[in-house]
Amino acid sequence: MIDIGIIGASGYTGLELIKILINHPEFNIKYLATSKGGEELSKLHPSLKNVFDISISKADVSKIPSSCKLVFLALPHKTAAAYAKELLKRGIKVVDLSADYRLELDAYEKHYCEHEDKKNLSSAVYGLPELNREKITQANLIANPGCYPTVSLLCILPFIDFIDFDAPIIIDAKSGVSGAGKTPNEGVHFVAVNDNIKSYAPLTHRHAPEIEEKISIASGKSSKVVFVPHLLPMTRGMLSSCYVSLKEEINEKEVLEKFYKNAEFVRIYDEPVNIKTSVGTNFCDIYTKRDGKTLFISGSIDNLLRGASSQAVVNANLMCELDENTGIPSISYAP
Repeated sequence: MIDIGIIGASGYTGLELIKILINHPEFNIKYLATSKGGEELSKLHPSLKNVFDISISKADVSKIPSSCKLVFLALPHKTAAAYAKELLKRGIKVVDLSADYRLELDAYEKHYCEHEDKKNLSSAVYGLPELNREKITQANLIANPGCYPTVSLLCILPFIDFIDFDAPIIIDAKSGVSGAGKTPNEGVHFVAVNDNIKSYAPLTHRHAPEIEEKISIASGKSSKVVFVPHLLPMTRGMLSSCYVSLKEEINEKEVLEKFYKNAEFVRIYDEPVNIKTSVGTNFCDIYTKRDGKTLFISGSIDNLLRGASSQAVVNANLMCELDENTGIPSISYAP
């Protein structure tokens, strides 16, 4: 067994990590921490009572057991980098679920804050397995992608060679309320969300530069992404509708199938995808339709799993020389 730790066990992504890892055949949870510590896991997450219990420590890198080979960071940006650089000094592999290592320095500091760990930023690998599988196997630090970028990039990347970058890429995306995190606020109050739908941070959401940067790196061309997220009155799940202009007419299904022929966690559908089929799994479900040189690609994922925690475990599997599907959920919650 490989001993691992989680710092940031109190949130939704922390809970999902624990749920996956307690049944993982190769990983053993040795260390759980929050900013406060001092309580039992079943008090923090009552759903785990009589399932798995462990004392939760106050986060302190110096107290992490020497046997831990890898630590997941389910923390806010800036806070995560401060822990990551100390863990890396101790030779511990890191999968960071925050935004701290996802972007190049200028873009990060423009959209977030001054970077806390410039030294390790250049060695971080962007943890989208379908894009960087080989690099992930050699990495000590993984930048786990954001949820919206995960589904949007998986939709768009297969068509990089055919996109007309003189036209913008338009992404209309929708997420369940769990994507807003566990901290309550007026915008995610039941009364505000129930029987309602709204856009938020239109054209200014921080995931737009992440999507834009990765498309530009993959294509070698400057790209313009018009990104508008929406909040759905549901707990979890995410749907991204992407619209691109093509340089030429193509057989879009053949392109998609060729690109993902060896991708275990991408499923291609002949009918428009929906959130129900992917929720509870690490799958990204994709449907595409073309009208002349206009291409529509729709993808669905579980925002807490493929958009965060299960993808983080896939990355950890690859880093530790395990099969990427080891312990990864593949059966949806439907109906």
